[in-house]
Amino acid sequence: MTQVKLVPDAAQASVLERTLRAVNDAANWVSGVAFEHGVPREYELRGHAYAELKARGLGAQAAQHVIKKVRDAYTALQAGIRAGNYGRPGSKRRRRVEAKPVTFRAEAAQPYDDRCLSWQYDAQTVSIWTVDGRVKNVPFACSSDALTMLHEYRKGESDLVERDGVFYLVATCEVREAESYEPDGFTGVDLGIVSIATASTGYQAAGRGLNRYRKRQLTLRQKLQKKRTKSAKRRLKARARREQRHVKNTNHIIAKTIVTEAERTGRGISLEELKGIRNRVRLRKPQRVALHSWAFAQLGDFIVYKAKRAGVPLVFVDPAYTSQTCGQCGHVDRRNRVDQGLFICRGCGVVAHADRNASHNIATRGESVWNAGRESRVPATP
Repeated sequence: MTQVKLVPDAAQASVLERTLRAVNDAANWVSGVAFEHGVPREYELRGHAYAELKARGLGAQAAQHVIKKVRDAYTALQAGIRAGNYGRPGSKRRRRVEAKPVTFRAEAAQPYDDRCLSWQYDAQTVSIWTVDGRVKNVPFACSSDALTMLHEYRKGESDLVERDGVFYLVATCEVREAESYEPDGFTGVDLGIVSIATASTGYQAAGRGLNRYRKRQLTLRQKLQKKRTKSAKRRLKARARREQRHVKNTNHIIAKTIVTEAERTGRGISLEELKGIRNRVRLRKPQRVALHSWAFAQLGDFIVYKAKRAGVPLVFVDPAYTSQTCGQCGHVDRRNRVDQGLFICRGCGVVAHADRNASHNIATRGESVWNAGRESRVPATP
């Protein structure tokens, strides 16, 4: 994905805003129709909704994209339900989710294809469909690297997004993955809160600075929210998503360091499979803020896509008992993990940093998963 910032004039911005409001209002109507008919397949849903969307003033392609967006939202919802992200069957949260149709925010993203959006790379402008017809020569701003990426690899749909009154286009870019090599061992990566990432090679990204930054941002937001003045509201708006951008940049740096080291040494990367951890873990209230602000999924995604671009082999492993298992003798005991940072094996007596010991276990499991999934080189029995 490559994101560019649109720089429309006042008239163009007004039309883009009305367009997003119109398509998302239409998406909410289609969602209600889909819910009423038991969420049919896209082709059947098209029969229920297409004529009405055209009557609302949407173009043919825009109407198709609205229907597809709604159907994709229900597909994602069902996948989340099956994965247990909304609790067990019969739970209060799951019943609440299943009892009402999916809704879309007024500024939710709207997909565009090449029939309703065209790019002029040399002039750095786009021509885009709106409810008032085609709007041409809408300028966009991006870095030279992003412009090169768009020009060489952009393919498929682009999403129009509005954030805090600013419009962006998020374009899909298809970059070929590098050919994967046969790894000479694996680097295990243990993700955490105190230590954001600990690699079995010795690299450790401490989370103390990031946690302090988050705490400062939270305190500042609370102070500004209590004031309730116009200037405080302006400050809150100006600082919006600042923490999010800082965390994203930090995760990019960590992911790049891990992948670059693995590529340099010819090793693969082994990551924990942590999907659904927020629903599995039960914590006291003071600890919930730290867990739910922990962007482990984003860091994992960054490592995955950077590894694919570099051709670094990558596997996911079950994280169960990696913090209680000795990386030397394999002895498993709950008491091995003395505290957050100390591991003392009750079997062989080895003393190690707890996260580093876990990373070695993850590396060992990664090698086992890789060997189990490789094509057999044993000659077939005649």
